[in-house]
Amino acid sequence: MLGICLVLNLIGRGTADTYVVFLRPLEQDLGWTRSEMTSVYSIYLLVTGLSSPIVGMLFDRFGPRAMYTCGMAALSGAYLLAPQVHTPWQFYATVGAMTGISAAALGLVPSSSLISRWFRERLSTAISVAFAGLGLGALFIVPGVQYLLQTHGWRETYQIMGAALLVLVPVVFFLPWKRYARGHPEYLQPKKSSTVAGRDWTVRAAMKTSAFWGLIWVFFFTSIGMFSIMVQTVVYLVERGFSPLVAATAFGFCSMMSVFGVLGTGAIADRIGPRRIVSLTFVGSITGVSILLAMSWFPLQGLLIAFVLVFGICQGARGPIVSSISTRLFAGNHVAGIYGVIYASNAVGAGLGSLMAGLLHDLSGSYRPSFVFSVCALFIAGLPFWRVPELRDFRMRQPQRH
Repeated sequence: MLGICLVLNLIGRGTADTYVVFLRPLEQDLGWTRSEMTSVYSIYLLVTGLSSPIVGMLFDRFGPRAMYTCGMAALSGAYLLAPQVHTPWQFYATVGAMTGISAAALGLVPSSSLISRWFRERLSTAISVAFAGLGLGALFIVPGVQYLLQTHGWRETYQIMGAALLVLVPVVFFLPWKRYARGHPEYLQPKKSSTVAGRDWTVRAAMKTSAFWGLIWVFFFTSIGMFSIMVQTVVYLVERGFSPLVAATAFGFCSMMSVFGVLGTGAIADRIGPRRIVSLTFVGSITGVSILLAMSWFPLQGLLIAFVLVFGICQGARGPIVSSISTRLFAGNHVAGIYGVIYASNAVGAGLGSLMAGLLHDLSGSYRPSFVFSVCALFIAGLPFWRVPELRDFRMRQPQRH
């Protein structure tokens, strides 16, 4: 079951992240502005966020088979339709909105709910495995799509992606989802010790806690800081003199490093608690953005390698920790719906960050304002782990009470 969640996250996020290598070919072919181009990715992220609470509630009601099958079918349809479009609004509807809904249906909200039914003691570590699919998707899929772009063009590449995903729809449908959804025999009913104050939480009740809003704060500002640079990383590196394949490979290796970071931080958080390890990852992310800023003056290969190592290992490292805290604090029959609302802030922040990156580039003609904006957002993002008592003192193995 854990491996299935990893693969579905890999496919959903990995195919969506390929837009970073489509950015330059689309810009050259269609003549759209950079803000128009990044708006497609912003809409994808915003739709992912806004649909995540709905996905969580539908998952709680209808289960994984319907959710994952519909998500895979919609993702295939988005890429099969994409070659037929010629205007920005059509791209917003297909590569933006349809991909966003699909990413939510295949992504971390359903996965976290399923995993919480099978793991208790090392929940952060288990969720980290599913989160690793995000990094592996970019590692394996983005460079491959870059190669297809160089040999086939963007319209044909989208057709190939859509056809490959269509083949996977019946495979997903016939997986043994009923067995996966039942969970571990020992965890069929939530234990009182697994919920805060012994409650079976609802979204409305969770919204009355400071921990809920603290997790939203972390996700929102982290994604603003990260996605204000990620969507333009490949095209930025190309403009600094690196070849498109090198730039795409660097983006992929960042994602590979994130796999190690995600798995490592999840395991460490299970042992020592989240505050120290989360703070360390924010320092690493800020350092990585600073290296990218330095490359605007000194586009050196050594700095590129340093950026991949430092930024990559911290990329996505906060996600499984926030997810495991949410599933422990707000355990019960509505855990997917609650986490869906929290995760929505992550995707909304990502959409805002990528949109700001395009606007700042259009206004200034430079990437430097985006990098400064990113550093400020990442610094703000870590504050709840120092200011909110429920998060500051949280221990993964001993859920706290309000």
